Amino acid sequence: MDLESRSYEAVMDRRSDILRRSTGIDYEAYRQGRFAFDYEAMMAGAGYSIERARQVQAGANVGNTPLLELRNLTRLARSVSPAGRGARIFVKDEAANPSGSFKARRAALSVREAFEKGYPGVIAATSGNYGAAVASQAAASNLPCIVVQEVFDSRGVGQPEILEKTRACEAYGAEVVQLTVGPELFYVQLLLLEETGFFNASLYTPFSVAGIETLGYEVAEDCRKATGKDPDVVVITHAGGGNVTGTARGLAKAGCRGATVVGASVDLHGLHMASDRDFNRKSFTTGHTGFGVPFAVWPDRADVVYSAARPLRYLDRYYTVTQGEVFYMTEALAQLEGLERGPAGNTSLAVAFSLAGELPDDAVLVVQETEYTGAGKHPTAQLTFARENGVTVRRGDPADDRPGEVIVIPERPEQVRAREVSLEDLRRSYLRHAWQVGGADIGVVDKDFFTAELRLDRERVDSILRDLASAGGGT
Repeated sequence: MDLESRSYEAVMDRRSDILRRSTGIDYEAYRQGRFAFDYEAMMAGAGYSIERARQVQAGANVGNTPLLELRNLTRLARSVSPAGRGARIFVKDEAANPSGSFKARRAALSVREAFEKGYPGVIAATSGNYGAAVASQAAASNLPCIVVQEVFDSRGVGQPEILEKTRACEAYGAEVVQLTVGPELFYVQLLLLEETGFFNASLYTPFSVAGIETLGYEVAEDCRKATGKDPDVVVITHAGGGNVTGTARGLAKAGCRGATVVGASVDLHGLHMASDRDFNRKSFTTGHTGFGVPFAVWPDRADVVYSAARPLRYLDRYYTVTQGEVFYMTEALAQLEGLERGPAGNTSLAVAFSLAGELPDDAVLVVQETEYTGAGKHPTAQLTFARENGVTVRRGDPADDRPGEVIVIPERPEQVRAREVSLEDLRRSYLRHAWQVGGADIGVVDKDFFTAELRLDRERVDSILRDLASAGGGT
């Protein structure tokens, strides 16, 4: 391949063809309008019912993780709540999966697809637990694996949490391609997919999201066994949207339609995820608003044509917590429950602990994941790294937390206070993106798609689009 055909522009021009060949999905078959596509048909086309997905995962030693009641944290929540308040807190211990996170579920189906369709290997572009999950599953299937990661800033300094995940990927035998922060990640992934003919084990394919449906299904089953009823609230760490989407779909398939689905992210407002300066001034590499908000308001920014992760279809409420609050709950989980787990699941735990005090004491609140921890994920490593990058770390009121400048760790449990994000604002932002891209080309079929995508009636969609048109798309 000559240099011209390897240029950024040339590779992006071939994007659709590369993605079609590397996933086996003809996305054009689902297109209905400028934005609209048949989402349910695309999900069904993956061919994974709950029964089949569970069968594949069981064969890969994935799933059927324990649901643990956090009795000591529940008591703590009740001690700082009004009388009669303080829901029972449970956690689905996904760290029990082979690679130590719920992402083993999505990796199991992606690797099975690659194996059954005869791909010579798998590629995943991720700096998170998913890379380790794909590497783990590929090793068990004797398939070569390449993981592409954003690791370093321009000084060559890498975050300890990402370096820990690099170590895990390499431990499973994967080749890790490490990049500096910037726009190169997707370009390098596309180039590698084209040159190797490997399968694109994307986080955002129907296979990946179908793998998480089993988690929601198990949450419903396990909760019924443990408490005799469905969960009242399920809190889900929200980044790219697949976790929310898959878990909510699984709950619904289990007949659990009354649970409130809550998204949880670390508040990193003001930090830009592609900024060289900001890259190492955050302590969390996933489950934060730098992914949670952009992927909610424009899901198809992913490494597929149509993302199967559509969080605004499923979120009932969305909350953020500060970095300091997550560090506090990480320590609380370890010291009160004897469970040392990583930061992603503890983001949901921090939100759950805050919400528990608003619910009656007979309510059931489930945190739907934990993740493994390691040297690079531990609060000590992350806070030391933050200080080295000029971030002040102190105790106090987390309301004083300023991402990239100050991390404030609570002094008392009642200071863990989740802050609600307006879903109405996110829905409006979604439509603003659509208007800026499509303008007058937004047709009837697109508007009907938006009603399902955003859980708005048609009159409300039309009203927001009229407002955007009159304001030139800028409101």
